Amino acid sequence: MIKAVIFDLDGVIIDTAHYHYIAWKRLASEFGITLTPAHNELLKGVSRMHSLDIILSLGNIELPLEQREQLAEKKNSWFIEYIESIRPEEIFPGVVELIMNLRAKNIRVGLASSSKNAPRVIELLGIATQFDTLIDGTMITRSKPDPEIFLLAAHKLGVGPSDCLVFEDAEAGVEAALAAGMKCVGVGSKDQLGKANLIIKNTGDFNIQSINTI
Repeated sequence: MIKAVIFDLDGVIIDTAHYHYIAWKRLASEFGITLTPAHNELLKGVSRMHSLDIILSLGNIELPLEQREQLAEKKNSWFIEYIESIRPEEIFPGVVELIMNLRAKNIRVGLASSSKNAPRVIELLGIATQFDTLIDGTMITRSKPDPEIFLLAAHKLGVGPSDCLVFEDAEAGVEAALAAGMKCVGVGSKDQLGKANLIIKNTGDFNIQSINTI
């Protein structure tokens, strides 16, 4: 019996991944690196520093930790500028209704995002009060595919991992959910999310009546 649903943020509730991509692409260009959409797929669901390391590896560039931290902070300052324009209308169709329907069934709802800016994003979207707990990148030490973020969310929600269902759009996120012992709905392409228990094109396509048959 599913007692809690945990949502990723980027690509599941809103396309903040687009804003991340613009900021990372801007930073990569300073090193003569062209960041393609295919490269960007590698950055989904992983931490800021890990994302930077991936980008630098594309140019075979090695930098000391202090400089990498400065670059990550620069990228984040650009991202924050971009997301300040986010509005509730950008939430994917059907997501708010899905969350409300889950809550109406007394199913607890959590958000688990590797982004350290997740609290600000959901505040701008006007849905912060819809989540029983929020886990962001400031609260974990290991990024996906490590299951830490989802296990912490389950703990905060007061439910066991096997009673949780995760919505994820990234391969690393799917692997993290499964490693945590949870069921997972993949949002997006079967090619990338084939390990998920169920794959749907859009979050709002999920049929809540089938929640315990996944």
